[in-house]
Amino acid sequence: MSGLITTKNAPIIFVLLWSTGFTGIRYGIPYAPPFTFIAIRMAIATLLLALIALIITRAIAMQWHVIGKSALIGLAIHGAYLGGCFYGVKQGMPAGITALICSLQPVLVSVNSSYFFGEKLSPRKWAGLSLGLAGLILVIAPQLLKTNADSLPRNGVIAVFIALLGGTVGSILQKKYGSGIEVLSGTAWQYGATFLLMLALALIFERGESVEWNVSFVTSLLWLIFALSVGAILILYYLLARSSAAAVSSLYYLVPAVTAVEAYFLFGETISLITAIGAMITIVGVALVLRERKSATSTS
Repeated sequence: MSGLITTKNAPIIFVLLWSTGFTGIRYGIPYAPPFTFIAIRMAIATLLLALIALIITRAIAMQWHVIGKSALIGLAIHGAYLGGCFYGVKQGMPAGITALICSLQPVLVSVNSSYFFGEKLSPRKWAGLSLGLAGLILVIAPQLLKTNADSLPRNGVIAVFIALLGGTVGSILQKKYGSGIEVLSGTAWQYGATFLLMLALALIFERGESVEWNVSFVTSLLWLIFALSVGAILILYYLLARSSAAAVSSLYYLVPAVTAVEAYFLFGETISLITAIGAMITIVGVALVLRERKSATSTS
């Protein structure tokens, strides 16, 4: 990965890829139940990562402590996060709003990282995180206050907040336990555990529902596997291994703005003036956090 991916371009590539996850879900979810969709994705991704691990490292870590830690991380960062996002969008949550809610993750990760890892948050970094949160609230609040036909689905909102919690816990667990695990083997075990969870949920809640195997669904599935489950996730772990959890999570603030543009062109989801202003505020907040990280790196 070091040849094509560097610490300079990795954040940009990650944001671009991660933002397509929300539009990818929106594109394919009309044709499959959410848990079944994720189970299919995770089954293929597990086999793919295991194959890549065998080719590159010629082995897959089989120690129980590796499997256990990887499974725990996977159930949070993939199981709860993806399950919440897919179910929420299936219930009618717009891709842009889903991305916005999930982008509250940096605040939760930053606060918990300062407690669990002793990562010091300077006033400048707190200012950046606060600006990012303010920008997101500026966009989300009007949407949550809508009523009647324009209101957000209650079950969808709950599901997306579960995704937010899962992503937060998963990032903290990955930072705490993932650094000592070979990334390809560890990710394969994460996907395997998530597959088993989603298979169980599909068998319990989605019996009798079928998948419509058309071009749109297959395109969405393949993109989510190769661009997200392989590309974006490996870049995320690459970044977590080289930066603080708070700094990496601040990148999520940029995702809603990119997702909003994608959703506008793909699905006609409008971008209001408030959305544009909120996006600009979040970008300024991220710039403060990343600039703080760069300054700290250059002085060390």
